[in-house]
Amino acid sequence: MGTDPRTDTQTAFAVPGRIAVSTRSASVWQPALITDIRRETPAASTFRLKVPDWQGHLPGQHLMLRLTAADGNIAQRHYSLASAPDDSGEIELTLDHAPGGEVSGHLHTVARVGDTVEVRGPLSGFFAWPGDRPALLLGAGSGVVPLMSMIRHHRRAGLTVPLRLIVSARTREDLIYADEYGDESTAVLTRAEGRLNAGHLAPHLGAGQPDGGWEAYICGSNGFAEHASRLLVDGGQPVDRIRIERFG
Repeated sequence: MGTDPRTDTQTAFAVPGRIAVSTRSASVWQPALITDIRRETPAASTFRLKVPDWQGHLPGQHLMLRLTAADGNIAQRHYSLASAPDDSGEIELTLDHAPGGEVSGHLHTVARVGDTVEVRGPLSGFFAWPGDRPALLLGAGSGVVPLMSMIRHHRRAGLTVPLRLIVSARTREDLIYADEYGDESTAVLTRAEGRLNAGHLAPHLGAGQPDGGWEAYICGSNGFAEHASRLLVDGGQPVDRIRIERFG
């Protein structure tokens, strides 16, 4: 997942509305206690983790999660952070149950509250949004996860910088965080409306842009990322102000 370099050193940022995130190495594995599991859609669940030594993160960053089996077999995957930055020492991940997925399969079918996994991060500042510039967010399926971290931070910190989200899903049943979307969000339900198109973006481009224009963030499958970025460019969004995070 992602077109960023996945570096293991976090860059220092000051996040509007909270304390600065200090520069630190993200190479140390830490135990993470599962404190809550909640179902979001038939295929996706949110896992809340208590990480006592968590040093903070930026909206849009991700971490690596590791499982170690009794026989010593190790499996690890990258997952975007869904929660807004705070100082609680707890973070949230939302992930699909991927067919044949070793890590997601374990978390969805075996893991229980009280279990411990390992995490390291946060990783990469490429897709991060510190909250200091207008942002236009486009996500599909579980690609909405890092974008929801941005939405939650925007609300929690009471930011006034313009932020808009367009999220695509097959049906409302497939829409992750369906009950959380507000006036800043537009849902495109493709089974009823068809694929994301220029008409969905038109109100936010051209004359609809804020002063200084948008920084655009796209997260989803390869196909969605290519399609959405093409729509943005055709609508006048500068290529160098489009950030893409891919999965699959």
